[in-house]
Amino acid sequence: MNLTLVRYALTIFASLVCTSIYAVEIQVLSSGGFAQACKELAPKFQEQTGNILILTRGLSNGTSNDAIPMRLERGEDIDVVLMTGGSLDDLMTQGKLLAGSKVLLANSLIACAVKQGKPKPNISTAAKLKDALIEVKTMAYSNGASGEYIKNGLMTRLGIKDQMANKLKLTAIPVGEVIASGGSEIGCQQLSELKEIKGIEIIGLLPQELQLVTPLFGAIVARSKVPTQAKELLTFLSSPSNAHVLAGTGLTPVLQSN
Repeated sequence: MNLTLVRYALTIFASLVCTSIYAVEIQVLSSGGFAQACKELAPKFQEQTGNILILTRGLSNGTSNDAIPMRLERGEDIDVVLMTGGSLDDLMTQGKLLAGSKVLLANSLIACAVKQGKPKPNISTAAKLKDALIEVKTMAYSNGASGEYIKNGLMTRLGIKDQMANKLKLTAIPVGEVIASGGSEIGCQQLSELKEIKGIEIIGLLPQELQLVTPLFGAIVARSKVPTQAKELLTFLSSPSNAHVLAGTGLTPVLQSN
């Protein structure tokens, strides 16, 4: 009996040693849209594989220090990027991402929010959204993909670009934080980015006829030293078994968007 227990203990010990030896760190750089979903799924992935995820955030585009293209240009130690499709394709063309590693993860939609406890205007139609925005004194938007659309595309389509010119407030911090602090009456950003902010109330999504659907993708950085484990992560993040987690963070899982 004692010998059996000893053998069992040695087997468990050997298994733990092997896991420790072969476990790797995977450096993951995500845009805001997928960041919360990745954070919530990280413990499950780490438990299943023994590998450790090091998570950081950055903008999908732009020239700021934390923008994903700039961080790759500087040669930072990154294995996987999670970001919007257009910017990812540009990086793939430049050879910074591993050819053929692009994986569709989810779709992201834009929503609007106000400070918690404040009246929530009706934005259910294009006409009502237009009226609501004309009434506010300030509106916050981000310098990411959704912000570019809000400033130029949405305002133009509503016919109020000139009227809103002095009301729009570009922010480098999350839109929800600006609203929560009282820095803006209303703000619009990707739903998945608003949902993680305390002190705000989400009014709803942009009307369907004005909505911008942003596909979010993942890819392996060409310089990654752990491409096999990076591919395993992308397969995990896009797995149908994790769709409910993505939905819970405000994303639209791919299988549910078709």
